[in-house]
Amino acid sequence: MSVAFRRESDDEHMEPKFELPIPPGPNWVTARGLRLTREKVEAMEAVDTAAMEEEAGKKHKRELRYWRTRLATAELRPVADGEAVAFGTRVTYRFNRQEKSVAIVGDDEADPHEGRISFSSPLARAMMDAEVGESVDFAGKVEAVEIIEIEVVREA
Repeated sequence: MSVAFRRESDDEHMEPKFELPIPPGPNWVTARGLRLTREKVEAMEAVDTAAMEEEAGKKHKRELRYWRTRLATAELRPVADGEAVAFGTRVTYRFNRQEKSVAIVGDDEADPHEGRISFSSPLARAMMDAEVGESVDFAGKVEAVEIIEIEVVREA
């Protein structure tokens, strides 16, 4: 029989499963972000993977490796002074005549729907080191974002 008509198994045609990608750059965290990462690792370690189906167990172990790596590499940043936009501050800004507020946090803690953006996001990078009353360039527009207020995020 020709090799072209032989089929060893369905497994050889499945997509390979890769590790979860680690965001590039430093793993800066707020006190809240560090607490959430620890809680995530503890909760995942408490799960009995022996009772899971094989694929679910493998997925769980991949996620656990990701979170253990994130916990091991976490860099707790000092609390910002609030004088300028920095990691760990909540910034109220005006963009396209709309006023918005975001907290600048770590990659794993970011959730735009809750008003938390990563320090590595384009908006956060554009606003970094700006002070109240200052306008910064963003999205190819000169002085597109006006900084209205800066406050230190104090969440644990």
